[in-house]
Amino acid sequence: MRILLATGTLAYPIVRESSKGFDTVIGVSGKIAAFITPEALKKLIEANPCDMVLVSGMCTADFSGAEKECGVPIFMGPRHAADLGMVLSKLESGSVTLSKTVPADELFEESKKADALSKLKSLEENADFDFEIRGVKFGGGSRMKVLAEIMDAHKPAASVLIAKAKRFIESGADIVDLGFGFDAAPEDVVRTFESLESIRGSHPRTLFSVDTQNPALIKAALPYADIVLSLHDGNMGETAGAVAARDLAAVIVPHDRPLSENIAAARHAGIRKIIADTLIQPVGSGLTESAAECLHAREGGIDCPLFFGAGNVTELIDVDSVGVNALLAGIAKEAGASVIFTSEHSDKTFGSVAEMRRAVDMMTLMTDRPYPKDLGLGLFKIKEKRRRITPPPEYERSVIVPEGDPDGDLTYDPRGNVRICIEDGLIVAVHKGCAFKGKNWYDIFEALLKDDRVSLMSHAAYLGKELYKAELALRYNRSFDQDGEF
Repeated sequence: MRILLATGTLAYPIVRESSKGFDTVIGVSGKIAAFITPEALKKLIEANPCDMVLVSGMCTADFSGAEKECGVPIFMGPRHAADLGMVLSKLESGSVTLSKTVPADELFEESKKADALSKLKSLEENADFDFEIRGVKFGGGSRMKVLAEIMDAHKPAASVLIAKAKRFIESGADIVDLGFGFDAAPEDVVRTFESLESIRGSHPRTLFSVDTQNPALIKAALPYADIVLSLHDGNMGETAGAVAARDLAAVIVPHDRPLSENIAAARHAGIRKIIADTLIQPVGSGLTESAAECLHAREGGIDCPLFFGAGNVTELIDVDSVGVNALLAGIAKEAGASVIFTSEHSDKTFGSVAEMRRAVDMMTLMTDRPYPKDLGLGLFKIKEKRRRITPPPEYERSVIVPEGDPDGDLTYDPRGNVRICIEDGLIVAVHKGCAFKGKNWYDIFEALLKDDRVSLMSHAAYLGKELYKAELALRYNRSFDQDGEF
């Protein structure tokens, strides 16, 4: 099947290189591939007999008329010529159906993501398990469950606590863990859990755990919690019987006795649903050794689901959390962990719950592969998987613009200044008491222009820069400072 690749002179070298080895012919019309017209395309088809045509994924023209006249199907190729090889190889293998309206690379991305999500659902439905809690599987071949901690859960107002719990659930947490320090009282535990009872109705499969070593606080949480963290020889004597009576799950940790002995004691007390925590240590304090202990736990006779405390590692290293969480999820997967703990205690780890859930999903999809790559899901935030090669611009002369004086005189817009900030997930631009709000920088910019709020081109250029910075801050969960560096 011969394929005509319709392009322009600027992209021609990249198209030629990307299509080597495939049964293609390249037709060139004009400089820019995206600007090819239906009339120009018809001439290319007449000059280059073919069975199919691929136009640039950046084209906006309607080629249905040209397709009908020439009798050759016309599909959208990728937006970037560098991706042509990938598209052509899929066409050659017959593993893809192209679109006449959606760029091929976008189509592949959405298709792969949909396939990945469908596979995740199927894998979990068919997975074996050690036990269930409210229909959620633990252990066996089931997916690692993400436990997201809210530390000092008794301190924030109920509305703040509910909003945070919901955000964690929407970010992919399977378990919301409520942590209580030694300054908490049993009535604080009761009040905190009862304030979250409304979430059960809308999220019936979300589990709640209590995280404290204080026996009195553990007992106060038993009517509400699904899982108890952390039982050991120092508190089991007062709590294990009550935990067993309610058939709750318990995370067992070592204390004065080894982990294996505490697990045996928990079983003796009648606790059936046990998760073993080998206590993962931060980098510099024993991460490698503690991860190895988790990896070899089964050899040491621990035959229950394993708990992997990734949160302490991520919180105690000044590195972007995305890559750290992905790597820790991979280590936890290799160690055979069933539950992975994460937290968002600091600004630098905001978003860790969503990052960890995506990382866990990636590791789950790695069923027939030696590494978590090309799965349909990824964790790229700032960097990109492939650099896009674009044709260089053509020009006859260049002007080197000198750097301006940052302390020089500014010409203020007679219409007045605009204060820009982000608030409640929106960009906000305030001018003379009127706030323009939205998610897209250009929508706000256009609204300011239409409302005659800007009169100088220099001010318009400045606003475009600052508004786009605000949009990036929203996209990447960063703070925004007008006139500051992004």
